[in-house]
Amino acid sequence: MSEPVRVEPREGFWRIVLDRADRLNAFDRPMHAALAAALDRAVADPSCRAVLLTGAGRGFCAGQDLAAVEGEADLGRLLAETWNPLVRRLRELPVPTVAAVNGIAAGAGVALALACDLVLAARSARFFMAFSKLALVPDSGASWHLPRLLGPARARALALLGDPLGAEEAERAGLLWRVVEDEKLQTEADAVAGRLAQGPTAALVATRQLLDGSWQRSFAEQLEEEERLQRALGNAPDYAEGVRAFLEKRPTRFGARS
Repeated sequence: MSEPVRVEPREGFWRIVLDRADRLNAFDRPMHAALAAALDRAVADPSCRAVLLTGAGRGFCAGQDLAAVEGEADLGRLLAETWNPLVRRLRELPVPTVAAVNGIAAGAGVALALACDLVLAARSARFFMAFSKLALVPDSGASWHLPRLLGPARARALALLGDPLGAEEAERAGLLWRVVEDEKLQTEADAVAGRLAQGPTAALVATRQLLDGSWQRSFAEQLEEEERLQRALGNAPDYAEGVRAFLEKRPTRFGARS
């Protein structure tokens, strides 16, 4: 049997491909283990400065493989052991992350994409919040992301009705960053991951943390957190290189990933 996750190292970043195309890349426990192992390898490789996540075949990810959990009564345990560690891991990865959504993203597959820093989608992509069809609530972080990205009214409609959201409408609503033509998705996603890989990794990850945490802080607390991070980053070699490159009018050459 082929591996459920395929790793394709590129210059400066790793492309990680969900590869259960016959199941629309829906997850079972072995696939969770395979993706966790791939992320471990990416983090352990000092030359990896970004991660690009995409899917093989007709879809990005159909979420949970329901056939693999038929008869499992404790879905909370399933989340605690699989999906929640995965989306937390992506939000805490020490390198920037990009999701390239090709085709269908459904249920936890949508949450998986939203756990990445940037989301690109093929024009033919479709997003389904399928939880209500199964008499469940949005999970894997979807209930956190949707109201923040879409606003409460759109979030409720998408979650309660479970209607598909096309890529262009998702872009207009703020669910994702950019829609590209189907045949250009991988090329564009590779280019974005490559740009991030050339950037100041520590500053990019700190920016993610600063933005994510802003929802829990007051304005005064956010100013203090900016001060803390700026103090640390301002004493790092990447800042000195950025200033030199600006003054010398040349491209930056940031140092190794910390």
